[in-house]
Amino acid sequence: MQNIFRRALPLLAILALPFAARADEAKLILPDLGSVSFLGMSGRSLLELGLIICALGLIFGSRIFTQLKSLPVHRSMLEVSELIYETCKTYLITQGKFILILEGFIGAIMVIYFGWLRHFEAAKVITILVFSLLGIGGSYGVAWFGIRVNTFANSRTAFASLMGKPFPTYAIPLKAGMSIGTMLISIELLMMLCILLFVPVDYAGPCFIGFAIGESLGASALRIAGGIFTKIADIGSDLMKIVFNIKEDDARNPGVIADCTGDNAGDSVGPSADGFETYGVTGVALISFILLAVRDPMVQVQLLVWIFAMRIMMIVASVGSYLINEIVQRGRFANADRMNFEAPLTFLVWLTSLVSVALTFVVSYLLIPNLGGDSSMWWKLSLIITAGTLAGAIIPEVVKVFTSVESAHVREVVTASREGGASLNVLSGLTAGNFSAYWMGIVIVSLMGIGFFVSAQGLSQVMLAPAVFAFGLVAFGFLGMGPVTIAVDSYGPVTDNAQSVYELSIIEQLPGIEAEVKRDFGFDLSFDKAKHFLEENDGAGNTFKATAKPVLIGTAVVGATTMIFSIIMVLTDGLRTNMQYLTILHAPFLLGLITGGAVIYWFTGASIQAVSTGAYRAVEFIKANIKLEGATKASITDSKKVVEICTQYAQRGMWNIFLVVFFSTLAFACLESYYFIGYLISIALFGLYQAIFMANAGGAWDNAKKVVEVELKSKGTPLHAASVVGDTVGDPFKDTSSVAMNPIIKFTTLFGLLAVELATEMQTGTRLVLAAIFFAISVVFVWRSFYGMRIQAGVRATQTERAAARAA
Repeated sequence: MQNIFRRALPLLAILALPFAARADEAKLILPDLGSVSFLGMSGRSLLELGLIICALGLIFGSRIFTQLKSLPVHRSMLEVSELIYETCKTYLITQGKFILILEGFIGAIMVIYFGWLRHFEAAKVITILVFSLLGIGGSYGVAWFGIRVNTFANSRTAFASLMGKPFPTYAIPLKAGMSIGTMLISIELLMMLCILLFVPVDYAGPCFIGFAIGESLGASALRIAGGIFTKIADIGSDLMKIVFNIKEDDARNPGVIADCTGDNAGDSVGPSADGFETYGVTGVALISFILLAVRDPMVQVQLLVWIFAMRIMMIVASVGSYLINEIVQRGRFANADRMNFEAPLTFLVWLTSLVSVALTFVVSYLLIPNLGGDSSMWWKLSLIITAGTLAGAIIPEVVKVFTSVESAHVREVVTASREGGASLNVLSGLTAGNFSAYWMGIVIVSLMGIGFFVSAQGLSQVMLAPAVFAFGLVAFGFLGMGPVTIAVDSYGPVTDNAQSVYELSIIEQLPGIEAEVKRDFGFDLSFDKAKHFLEENDGAGNTFKATAKPVLIGTAVVGATTMIFSIIMVLTDGLRTNMQYLTILHAPFLLGLITGGAVIYWFTGASIQAVSTGAYRAVEFIKANIKLEGATKASITDSKKVVEICTQYAQRGMWNIFLVVFFSTLAFACLESYYFIGYLISIALFGLYQAIFMANAGGAWDNAKKVVEVELKSKGTPLHAASVVGDTVGDPFKDTSSVAMNPIIKFTTLFGLLAVELATEMQTGTRLVLAAIFFAISVVFVWRSFYGMRIQAGVRATQTERAAARAA
């Protein structure tokens, strides 16, 4: 891999030589934040107050972390969770080295763009590169924090379930999620405020872009590689239930530790990095829009301060709602013998949404009672954000229609499997995914339509293209309850891991365990209730993992719209020239729309191919090395070998995918600028529906299996085997391809902003030559993503058999 990098970097430098330099100043120049007064203080002073709130958010998140660490846990479960953490550390260290190699590619382009094309002095270029590294570091750091929190919480949840009450089994995963969510949002906002307040104004705009690209690169690598890793391990582990008719998370299965590592790599590391990037990139998109589309510097300051004030309020709203929810749910369920694990999570989401809406109107009225001479603008902008904030609660409700254990679609998957086996199970899941894409599309269009309608009521007086700004605010509103959105998403990997920790600890088989726990912890063990609560809670975790995915992908698409507008502003000189090319009557634009769909479907196939080949290798190894007789646990050596197989194929898959995306972006930007605009629009739209379809189909299959296991108690039956097959088909759907669309779309759009400006400085002939070269390189890696990732042993065996048959 390093050899490929060393060969490719000089190639980039050589290909960049034809780019003509231009000595104009940066387009994204921040206005003086101290020039406007808010509530008797300057904009700068108000944002400095925001730094204090971010610091308090960090304290709150770290306090919850400390509380988790101090919860009681039996040594047998603690040993398992620490082993999972150690394997996660190894994975993350490997991924960190890999991300730095990828940064070399992006850093080369940024040096070419800012150093050669824009003639920035060396100190400014270095500063921008440093902020791109900070973006990577932020994504990487919150991912690491996420696995540390989750691997504390999983063993504590497993042990708490033995008390025979469901409430602790719910409360601990949510506490872990709030720690991650609050830390993530507070760190991201703190870093962006530091750029806004302390970086010189002529540096700040490019530093925001560099920071966002770094975030996006880190999130893309961790999300894609994590998604491939987790599903290789999950499929490898799950298929053993059918092959050997063993129980879920059997300690003798070497794939279970890898599966637990994968739960963190794919469902914790990936979403944490993705969430960090999503909040950052959406903010950068809105900042770019304000600086490019709003002419009045005073209005620019008002909008910038207002946007950041709204981001600060999301921390306040989420923490306050969590604390209220904790009091309410403890009063309802603390002593209950049964509970619906989804109910308190749903209550928290709706409570946070309503609190966020109320704060949006109050803070907007206080900060921007008059914007550009219009005293009604405060409630109009608040209403647009509200459409997005309500989406954060409405979208999960729509998703639950297709993925909840109580939903008709999930029940249909189970019913179809009774007589139709795996075939009808798969078809019913595909049906659920397709219907979900329709209804989710209608919901998103309706919410964006509200934003468009309100934007037509006078926003054009203060900005260009007000509808685009409205769409960006809707995406911003999607994130209006950020810490809670991350918390319910992080709930799932803890509940999933808790089941595994319980089984791997073999606590039921430890001699004298009842007396030991009674003596050391003061309660009587309830094994049957513990297993039931853990399995039932895992179903709730599956549902809420599914609900967060459309929110993030919807944000990516709506936010990408705002960033694409920034590119259009560059190409059309502020919407003054070349507007005739932004139509399907301009053939390159139409061809770009078609090309984007092709790339989305290639990406889906390439990511699933990496999972398929890696899972084949994992299954091959596990079947050859599993020891069911005379053993209580798989050896650590065998378990680490499965982790190694997962890591190997995750990196191979990610390498091919990254290089195709990287060189395709350069190729299409060079080919024709408006072709590239069509391409960006297309990958956003195709990616939206592909991601929703795959995520919700996978969620339906996953919870159909949960219904069979928990409610029907049908493990080991043909019905269970059919549901396991459906679940393994859905694994790469929901946790590999669909979730990675989000960072891929944003990375392509952000990187495209630099690429298309580079391309506009070249002669047409040079552009076409470079487009052909870049496209040829991308096609090589497209070819490698299948032919270089095939299950070679199986192919060769088939060819040998055919040759022998022909000879006979």
